[in-house]
Amino acid sequence: MNTSICHLVGAGSFAPDCFAPQKGDLVIACDGGLYPLQRLGLLPDLAVGDFDSFTDDPEKLIPSDRIVRLPKEKDDTDCLYALRLGLERGYRRFLLHGTLGGSRFSHSLANLALLSFLRRHNSAGVLIDEHAQVYLKGEGTLRFPAQSRGYLSVLAASQQAQVRIKGLKYTFSGTLCAHLPLGTSNEFVGKEGEISVLSGQVFVVAEGARAPGFFFEADKD
Repeated sequence: MNTSICHLVGAGSFAPDCFAPQKGDLVIACDGGLYPLQRLGLLPDLAVGDFDSFTDDPEKLIPSDRIVRLPKEKDDTDCLYALRLGLERGYRRFLLHGTLGGSRFSHSLANLALLSFLRRHNSAGVLIDEHAQVYLKGEGTLRFPAQSRGYLSVLAASQQAQVRIKGLKYTFSGTLCAHLPLGTSNEFVGKEGEISVLSGQVFVVAEGARAPGFFFEADKD
């Protein structure tokens, strides 16, 4: 399995401190995601989109053979098309930068669905913006080191999820439901933390944890 990371950069809220591609990683700019890369003086390996949010000519920045132009009327969003390209190239871990916030709340909601899409393809992704990271966890355990800081929310992504939480400010063992926000705003307290999903799926939202691979490191199952 390819253990390198595919980095997607969208047009939402971008956190430069979480953007640190390594050798072997793939960077794909999704339409307006070219702007934050341009500000950093970086070029993507690929640029994908109908380029309705990037108002300049992308060929002024990168060679035409690294640009994938999509029609404006399509079923896949720019980010979903980019995910498919990453999967085709063998990547199974995705950091989706600039995929929350921004001027289109509908895009943030749509990007949550991308996490489920990746899970269905035996892959995993993290949505990242300036303030938060969002991860979709199925059955198994996330383990967080004692030095973790900030808030950690656990919210049902399926109708119900059986969850056990240990080592955080609020411990819990029971059922989380999609119609209740129970699980919001837990906190790290300087101890090793653990979230076990016994059934169902949950969204885990870290606010204050800035390491790019925070959830990949925590998910050892």
